[in-house]
Amino acid sequence: MVGDKVLVSGIDWVDGRGMIEEVFDRETEVLDPPVANVDQLIVLAALDRPRPEPFSLSRFLVEAESTRIPFTVVFNKVDLVSSEDVSDWESRLTSWGYKPLFCSATLKLGTDSLVELLANKTSAIIGLSGVGKSSMINALCDETGAKLWNSNSKVEPDVVEETAVESWDSIFEEQAVGEVSERTGRGKHTTRHVSLLKLPSAGYLADTPGFNQPNLAKVTARILPFLFPEIRSKLDEGTCAFADCLHIGEPDCVVGGDWERYGHYIQFLEEVKKREELEIKTYGTKKKIGMRYKVGASGMKQAEPLLNLKKHRRVSRNKERQNLAEVFAEEVQAASEEE
Repeated sequence: MVGDKVLVSGIDWVDGRGMIEEVFDRETEVLDPPVANVDQLIVLAALDRPRPEPFSLSRFLVEAESTRIPFTVVFNKVDLVSSEDVSDWESRLTSWGYKPLFCSATLKLGTDSLVELLANKTSAIIGLSGVGKSSMINALCDETGAKLWNSNSKVEPDVVEETAVESWDSIFEEQAVGEVSERTGRGKHTTRHVSLLKLPSAGYLADTPGFNQPNLAKVTARILPFLFPEIRSKLDEGTCAFADCLHIGEPDCVVGGDWERYGHYIQFLEEVKKREELEIKTYGTKKKIGMRYKVGASGMKQAEPLLNLKKHRRVSRNKERQNLAEVFAEEVQAASEEE
């Protein structure tokens, strides 16, 4: 998976090949899109072409919340709308519990804030097709001096380190930029795979393919309420009468339905419950989603993903040889004792 930290041996710098000896434990993992060891997510939306859809944006936010990875909401294409539209969306996201950033990849407005945000971290940009992920990455590359590594280049690491930024164009390439479909108003897929960029600010940036809707595969009915800041805020102020309250009209529920995204929550809840019912019919039980619950400092129960750290880890050759040596030594000792 892109972002994995690995131990490589037998490196051939000429052909750009090597052998992966070991995949180290993952600190974080995002399955959709697949990327590992990410410190933060950038949920990118556009203020126009395509215009933001509250339900679709809410779905991306719930997916980002389910990863338990810190994230920032960024609105691109601020140059295509009025200041009133910007103010409206800022107020709207604030009421949802988020503090968005606004920028323009085309005019490079507000990209300096993103450069500071990306410094010394591994970040992944996710969002709908057409919101300008590739354009934003190109703008950030211009700000930081970073470019996308071209896998066909045959350059040794020490040569790259000593090469001036101005001459990197010969060994790096920019992200392809697509247009929004005139017929559907949606973006066309330009990025088709996950790419990892190394930034001079000691950070990494992962560009991911755009997609229409996250699948919420790791979200369950039990943890869904905790993925909405509005619900978390209300639960900080009070406690529902029932510990398993799903906030759908139960008696003495402190959440209620007087908040904008309540309709989104109900739709997501119905979707998740139908999927869980199907899983029980198909597998006899709910599929394991790898979540655990803990009580935070405020006393509120919080959901966290359980990472299967050993799942993708292979025993190294050195470890195998060490194990064989230990087994051989034990057999020799046992034979000598029998004599």
